[in-house]
Amino acid sequence: MTVVTTELLSGTQKAALVLIQLGKEQAAKVMARMSEAEIEELTTEMARMERVDPAMAGQVLEEFHTASLGGRGFAGRGGMAYVQEILEATLGREKAADVMERLASSMQGQPFEFLQHADARQVVSLLNGEHPQTIALVLAHLRAEHASAIMTGLPPAVQADVAHRIALMERAAPDVVQVVAESLQARASTVLTTAAEYAAVGGVQPLVEIINRADPGTEKLILEGLESLDQELAEEVRSRMFVFSDITLLEDRAIQLVLRGVEMSILATALKGVSDEVRDKITTNLSERARENLLEEIGLLGPVRLSTVEDARANVVQVIRRLEESGQIVIRREGEDEYVA
Repeated sequence: MTVVTTELLSGTQKAALVLIQLGKEQAAKVMARMSEAEIEELTTEMARMERVDPAMAGQVLEEFHTASLGGRGFAGRGGMAYVQEILEATLGREKAADVMERLASSMQGQPFEFLQHADARQVVSLLNGEHPQTIALVLAHLRAEHASAIMTGLPPAVQADVAHRIALMERAAPDVVQVVAESLQARASTVLTTAAEYAAVGGVQPLVEIINRADPGTEKLILEGLESLDQELAEEVRSRMFVFSDITLLEDRAIQLVLRGVEMSILATALKGVSDEVRDKITTNLSERARENLLEEIGLLGPVRLSTVEDARANVVQVIRRLEESGQIVIRREGEDEYVA
């Protein structure tokens, strides 16, 4: 079973999750309007989602601007059997069998699986002397926390170059991935069977996940090096390293400084649809009168477009980043130790 989180879901994975929630009959009707290549890409992801977390499904459905689908009609599982039923309803048994055969082949394994549990220092030694593009390709296929540990062991100049290449990477040709994997595996002490798969790798978000798990010194070196290579890309990475929901990680004093720089109307919009934890973190740092005014304004807003809410949240995040850059507040990354006065 593959475990996925909303933060790391690709567009294809989100679409696959929505189709699972629709149920076999409705999903088949939707997929009947797609090309065979699109169907194959979607069903590959659906087959990996053997179990679907209802909370995660709800978040994805909200992003698709759909009405709440609650009730007992939800599909709670994906998997190969579920995919086969949809394919047969969409393509017929003969074509479905062809797609299922290719699907089974593509899911046999991950190309760099033999590195997933290797010691980070050994992987750094293995990658020593490799071209930065090769290193970027490898790290983009590994778990974020493992890739981060490996990135930390690379020379600073190489870190920046590799970070830049991960962010700009979109798709990797299966034959290239296979060649790189086989070459590294031949030199590695652990011998495992690998298989290339067609999948999107790299991009800005995987890089953000890697940097978020690095120590502060490594984080600073990567971002500074990335900025020297591509300032616009570095800015995008920085903007994603602190998301609105991370506001719960701020101390109360920091929250109060942030609230002074945000208009009440923007704050009200940003709080539409947030978790109770985020809302409580904000409201407990307001005076009683300001809290009442904020809650009243939220109630008066009514339905708000998701894009408008995201813009408001981005505005708040920009205030937070400006305060951090000026040294007025400290952002505690999730998982970091507490500060002692």
